Amino acid sequence: MAEIEKKPIKITETVLRDAHQSLIATRMTTEQMLPIVEKMDQVGYHSVECWGGATFDASLRFLKEDPWDRLRKFRDGFKNTKLQMLFRGQNILGYRPYADDVVEYFVKKSVANGIDIIRIFDCLNDLRNLKTAVKAANQEKAEAQVALSYTLGDAYTLDYWVDKAKKIEEMGASSICIKDMAGLLLPYTATELVGALKEAVDLPIQLHTHYTSGVASMTYLKAVEAGVDVIDTAMSPFALGTSQPATEVMVETFKGTPYDTGLDQKLLSEIADYFRPIRDEALETGLLNPKNLGVNIKTLLYQVPGGMLSNLTSQLKEQNAEDRYYEVLEEVPRVRKDLGEPPLVTPSSQIVGTQAVMNVLMGERYKVATKETKDILSGKYGETVKPFNEEVKKKVLGDDAEVITCRPADLIPDEMDTLRKECEQYAQQDEDVLSYALFPQVATDYFKYRQAQQTKVDETIADTENGNYPV
Repeated sequence: MAEIEKKPIKITETVLRDAHQSLIATRMTTEQMLPIVEKMDQVGYHSVECWGGATFDASLRFLKEDPWDRLRKFRDGFKNTKLQMLFRGQNILGYRPYADDVVEYFVKKSVANGIDIIRIFDCLNDLRNLKTAVKAANQEKAEAQVALSYTLGDAYTLDYWVDKAKKIEEMGASSICIKDMAGLLLPYTATELVGALKEAVDLPIQLHTHYTSGVASMTYLKAVEAGVDVIDTAMSPFALGTSQPATEVMVETFKGTPYDTGLDQKLLSEIADYFRPIRDEALETGLLNPKNLGVNIKTLLYQVPGGMLSNLTSQLKEQNAEDRYYEVLEEVPRVRKDLGEPPLVTPSSQIVGTQAVMNVLMGERYKVATKETKDILSGKYGETVKPFNEEVKKKVLGDDAEVITCRPADLIPDEMDTLRKECEQYAQQDEDVLSYALFPQVATDYFKYRQAQQTKVDETIADTENGNYPV
C-alpha cells in the first residue's frame, strides 16, 4: 500500500464564537473568556474564531458590552494565534445590505482592532455581494477567506461548487471555506467535494460544519483524507449538538497518522476543565437547552439548520400554535423553492422560516408576505441559483413590480457621513459609528447605558475625593 503523504491537519477553534453562539445563544461574556486566553494561545491553533457572526449583536443587546473592546482584549491576550471573524458579505454583521463605504470601514476597523482572518459569506452565494469585503480585506493585509454556503438541491451540483471556487480564486481570496451551517454534508460527499475543489483551485480549503445531524465527525475524517487543509472544532464542553465536533476528539483521531495535529492533549484538557463549569451553569440556568445537544435527523430531511428549528419553535409558541410544527417544517422546502432555492443561512433562513410560519397560520399561502420576502423577490438580496416562482412573485409584488438585476449595493449611496451625524452625540470612539450602523436602536440603548455607568463611576470618584466615602 502506498504511503500517505504527511500532512498535519490544522484546527480552527470555535469555542469563543460559533460554539457558544450555537449552544447558549452567544451569551458567554468577555469576563468569562479572558482568563483562559493565555492558555489557548499556547495550543498552536491555526486560528481562533472569536468575533463576528451574532457576537456583535449579542454583546450590545444582551450583555451590555462593547464588542470592539472585547476584540481589543482578545488581541492583547492572543500573542501567537491568528484571530478570525465571520462576516456576512454586504450585510456585514447585520441583516440588510450596506453601502460599500460602510463595508470598507468595518473591515478596516476590524483589522485595526485585531482580526487576522475574515471569513466572508453571502446567504445566496452571490459572489457580487462579497467583492467589496474581499477587496477591503486584501487592502488591509488581512486574510480574506470566502465561504461557500453549502446546501442541497438539484441546482447545487459538483460543477456548481467547482465553478464558484474558481471564481473565488479569481476574486483574490486567500482561502475557501465550505460552510456547512446545517450539517448536511455527508462523509462520502465530502470526499468527492473536497477532492474536486483541491483539483480545481490552488487555495487552501477549510471545512466548517455542525453536529446537528450527527454525521459531522465522520465528515471531517473523510474530508481530511481527501486533502482538506483546516477543520473547525470546539472544545468538548461546548461541542456536539448544534455546535461543532470536539477539538480533543479530532486531535486524538489523527494522532500517530500522517494527519497528526501535533496539539497537546494535556493542555487541551486544562482548557476543557475551564469551560466545563460555564457549560454546567448554562445547563442549570436553562440557557443551554439539553435538546440542543442531541442529534436532530430532521435537519437532513428538511435541510433546516438547528438554529432555524429553535427559531420556528419559538415563533409558533408565541402564536400558541406549537401543534402546527410539522406543517411548518413541510412548508419550509416549498417556500425555499418559491424563493429561488437559496441556502438556508442568516438571513435567508429567517426569511424562509418566518414566511413558512405565516403561510401555515394564515391558512393561505402568501396571503401576507413579510418585507424581507418582498425584498428577496425584488432582487434586493442578490441573485438566486434558480428563478423565483412567477405566480408567487406576482401575488406578492403585483404585476408591474421593479426587480433589481444589478449588484444590490450599486443602488445604495454612501452612508458613513449620515451615520456619523446621527450618532455623534453618543460616539466616544471611531468604532461606535459602526455599532450604530448595524444596530441603530440597540447601539443607542447601549451608548446610553455606557454613559449612565460612567456617570456613576465619576460620581463615586468625586465623592471619594471630597472625603465622602461610600459605605
